[in-house]
Amino acid sequence: MRPARIGLDIGGTKIHGIAIGPEGTVLAEERAATTPGPEGVVKSAAAVVATLRESLGGNTISSIGVGVPGIVDSRAGTVKHAVNLGLDGDAFPLATLLGERTGAIVTLENDTNAATLGAHAVEDVDDLVYLSLGTGLAAGLYLSGALRRGFHGAAGEIGHLPVDPDGQVCGCGQRGCLELVASGAAIAAAWPTSTGHPAAALFAAATAGDPAAVIVRDRFADGVAAAVRALALAVDPERVVIGGGVAAVGEPLREAIAVALAKQAKASPFLGSLELASRLRVVSAAPVAAIGAALITPRHPAEPRRDTQDGLTWK
Repeated sequence: MRPARIGLDIGGTKIHGIAIGPEGTVLAEERAATTPGPEGVVKSAAAVVATLRESLGGNTISSIGVGVPGIVDSRAGTVKHAVNLGLDGDAFPLATLLGERTGAIVTLENDTNAATLGAHAVEDVDDLVYLSLGTGLAAGLYLSGALRRGFHGAAGEIGHLPVDPDGQVCGCGQRGCLELVASGAAIAAAWPTSTGHPAAALFAAATAGDPAAVIVRDRFADGVAAAVRALALAVDPERVVIGGGVAAVGEPLREAIAVALAKQAKASPFLGSLELASRLRVVSAAPVAAIGAALITPRHPAEPRRDTQDGLTWK
């Protein structure tokens, strides 16, 4: 049988792994808790790979792609400042260590960029922005058929765009950053709940007509719409895909952002002509971060940088 590819989406609480075949068909899937710390991350990731390998039967593994939070040097296979994983020191050689445990070629990518590759495969468009509404707010850019990381790897850090000079101090050190308004953490702070996901609770309460929930929801949607508008004016993508934990809200989230975009464009025929709301999609149930990780093209450190995929699509 032809080799399979493994994709791992490593988060602070769980690892989601998939194995895909040569045509992009999912062959196996596994979820497991993440054990934080250098040894814990490697051990728990290797365990997911082992389970997937067992599920594959006679299939061999050609490569492992890993999407991981933090500052990733994909050429060196290292990650740093992944605080939620307990990897907050110097550059950690995750690719080398996981490769030694699994006997496979391992390539790292920032988790938002991996999800962007997955969104591109699912949506099948060559100009796309993936806007991740998770604990923070970040975007991935897939433009003219290539992933755009930026000179310092900071392309798409839209969450750290200051929008309120009198706002709170952000973790990045600036004041009034967009992610303080438009992120999962912002919802959790403004609409705390003891059961379930804060975003789901907020949107349910707003739909039921709770006036306070409507105010919080609309303020959040205005912030996300501001991020969409800034990204659209900067790179003018064909599609804006909303993902991350908040995207589990589904269509009500898309509708709230679309309403906010329409409100912001009401006084501007120019903005209205861009039809930003029509470009919005909320990510489907497809695990785009794990898919994108699996589709990362492995490369040797000496090879020139190449940020395109090699023709695989998602099925």
